[in-house]
Parts: sequence; structure tokens; C-alpha cells
Amino acid sequence: MNGLCKILIYPTLVAVLLPGGFAFSQDHHDNHAYVRHDEWKHGYKMHQEDWNRGEKVDYRHYHLQEPPRGYEWREVDGNYVLAAIATGVIASTIIASQAH
Repeated sequence: MNGLCKILIYPTLVAVLLPGGFAFSQDHHDNHAYVRHDEWKHGYKMHQEDWNRGEKVDYRHYHLQEPPRGYEWREVDGNYVLAAIATGVIASTIIASQAH
């Protein structure tokens, strides 16, 4: 590749790739904005994609009850959800802003 091609192609690649990377980093933090999920109640089985979007949280840091064996707390859409890891069945939900 000659010098002129490098001068023209590299800045174009950078311009194309940077906005995409920036958007991805913003999407990663979107699950902290509160979204009301009336169906997320004790006994409801969460959809796998909702569970996978969630981030595991340290219950001690957020003053949540210790999860029973086989359960974990996840923050999904601004909610703390305590659910069974294997099945996704919900034991408890708390709006994240109310737990602080």
C-alpha cells in the first residue's frame, strides 16, 4: 500500500470505528436506567435474555439480603432481582434507587 492510500484509508477507518465503539460503551450502561417490570414478582420466571443483560451485584455493598444457595442478585433495568441461577425464578425484586 503506498503512502497516499494509508493517508486516506486510516483516518476513514478510525472515523468509522470510533462512533461504533462509543455507542457500544453507552449501551453497556443502559441496564441501570429504571424500567418498570410489573411481571417481575415472586415466582415469575425471568426471560433468559433479561437475566443475561443483568450484572451480578455484591449484595453486601447494596445492603441486600444474602442470597440463598443457588440464587444471586442481578441489576437489570434499574432493578435488583434475586433469582435462582439455574431456572431464573424470582424470589425478590427491589427498585435499585430504593436500596441505597
